[in-house]
Amino acid sequence: MNNYLSQRLDGRIALVTGASRGIGEAIATALADRGAHVVVSSRKAGVCKEVVDKIRGAGGSAEAVACHIGDLEQIEAALRRIEEAHGRLDILVNNAAANPYFGHVIDTDLAAFQKTVDVNIRGYFFTTSNAARLMMKQKRGAVVNVASISGVVPGPNQGIYSITKAAVISMTKVFAAECAEFGIRVNAVLPGITDTKFAAALVQDEAMLGQYLPRVPLQRVARPEEMAGAVAFLASDASSYTTGACLNVDGGYLVS
Repeated sequence: MNNYLSQRLDGRIALVTGASRGIGEAIATALADRGAHVVVSSRKAGVCKEVVDKIRGAGGSAEAVACHIGDLEQIEAALRRIEEAHGRLDILVNNAAANPYFGHVIDTDLAAFQKTVDVNIRGYFFTTSNAARLMMKQKRGAVVNVASISGVVPGPNQGIYSITKAAVISMTKVFAAECAEFGIRVNAVLPGITDTKFAAALVQDEAMLGQYLPRVPLQRVARPEEMAGAVAFLASDASSYTTGACLNVDGGYLVS
């Protein structure tokens, strides 16, 4: 008889923010493939519905809930809707992110600063705190934050984004320490450059890739599905003794 813990998520309710495309869509699909009912969330309901239709077409279970995590009222409304519909939340994946400015850090204007902080720090913080209150009722839950290698080694011309991702890493450890008593595990994945629309400015820039890839032992850009597998592991019972961990999914970039 096998004694390992399963990565199956049957019967669990999962909320994935920023799930309309790229890494978020891949995560939503991976969780649904493992049996979870996935609440697909982003700012626009229409694009969420497209992802839901794909998941359902493949035999999975999902629903769309529009939520801009830069808006605290929308966060609270989304969590209330989940509680009213399902009575519980088992998994939260904080994936939505903003990176509106690319350039020298000293030229960051207030609007770009505020948008990046509102989504990447304030949004993650209050989505997690609201979700944790709901998870406390069943005395268990798993939160996975999508941070970035830029939170460890700042990305060039990505100053404020890198700062916020460093904050997500710290936030992960804080929530892990303070929510463990409620049976809530909090971990993070740190993606390297991944082939998504969000990272298109980097992926399609030959000069940038020429500087980046020599530092990646696996010598390639990641696929969104490769982030999803790591998230699914951290959301499942297979990682039941793991909390406060920050898993590098970067092709070896941070050890090179």
